[in-house]
Amino acid sequence: MPDPSPEVGQAPVVRSTLLDQVLPSLQALHRVEIRRITLAPDFAGGLHLHNGPVFGSIESGSAIYRIDGEDPTILRPGDVFYEPAHVRIARFDARHDGVTFLGYFLLEADQEAELEFPG
Repeated sequence: MPDPSPEVGQAPVVRSTLLDQVLPSLQALHRVEIRRITLAPDFAGGLHLHNGPVFGSIESGSAIYRIDGEDPTILRPGDVFYEPAHVRIARFDARHDGVTFLGYFLLEADQEAELEFPG
């Protein structure tokens, strides 16, 4: 049976802050809905908005992520992202390898997560 103790000089637990996001206004947070979402290779998510803040973490594959008016970023496994409520997300496009991510939807009481695709 392997020895579960860490090597000498190695901490048994390492905690790293990946994202510390201030929300733009107070929100009566009631619940968090977590979804695993998979986009097929080369699928373009298109311009969209969420009705509440969404946080995410890439599990596998990669995506091109861009908030309208900002530079694009390539997200890879382990990367985290934040999509503010009612802000135009210009791109969340799967690359050649597709992408699977966890989306954390912050919701108020009686609110359902909604996605809007403006024309």
